[in-house]
Amino acid sequence: MRSLVGLIAVVATASLYLYSLSLYLPAAPRRRPHPAADRKHVETEVSTDSSEEPSSRLKFPSDLEELRELAELLQFYKTEHTGYVLLLFCSAYLYKQSFAIPGSSFLNILAGAIFGPYQGLLLASVLTTVGSTMCYLLSQAFGKRYIVTLFPDKVSMLQRKVGENQDCLLFFLLFLRFFPMTPNWFLNMSAPIVNIPITFFFCSVFIGLLPYNFICVQTGVMLSEVASLDDLFSWERLLQLLAIACMALLPGALIRHFSQKRLKLDVQTQNGLITDKKVQ
Repeated sequence: MRSLVGLIAVVATASLYLYSLSLYLPAAPRRRPHPAADRKHVETEVSTDSSEEPSSRLKFPSDLEELRELAELLQFYKTEHTGYVLLLFCSAYLYKQSFAIPGSSFLNILAGAIFGPYQGLLLASVLTTVGSTMCYLLSQAFGKRYIVTLFPDKVSMLQRKVGENQDCLLFFLLFLRFFPMTPNWFLNMSAPIVNIPITFFFCSVFIGLLPYNFICVQTGVMLSEVASLDDLFSWERLLQLLAIACMALLPGALIRHFSQKRLKLDVQTQNGLITDKKVQ
């Protein structure tokens, strides 16, 4: 009971902090007037936009349309309030990752749209790793009994696989990130239960999710640059997508080649999914 109360207190505190941070939204920066003949119309439009930027629009995106609107809003604030936007983005990302809330892919795309390909990838990779580690620590402190009760079969299977691959545990964890036998959120929560060292866990998250973060961030960069379908299906964009796919698939191919020789998985691939191989 004490662990449940502690977890509720942590969630409530983090939620209150994030809500308070969204309330203290700085005043919107003034947009430069467009070089149009009707200056009065432009000034009226700018003042109206500035007064109608409610803080309620700062919410987690649930689809690409909301994601694009949020990216435009944060880009608008970033010009004069870079520190606030960075703090808000990092806080929201760590909140979702720490409490295993789905939707981190949208925030990775948002990182690319706001911060660009290099800073966005660095931010996404660091925040993914730190947030997953916080989830690991929260599970270790509060959630062990509940996770075992809710997912006894999955925990037992993962514990058996970890025991069988102790001699190459880091590569086994990398394999799980590239070709997940279980969802990432479950692996984050169950890792302390099956005695995965936090150092191995930290390294496997940072390295293993790099290709995924890279694809999402590059998608965000293209989303911020594409203005029409013609731009999306240009030869430049298609070649860029091909290069992104090749770079993202290469680490997974190397890990899979190693796993076939060293790891004890007892799994088989069916239509790209990893499933347990049934013993006859």
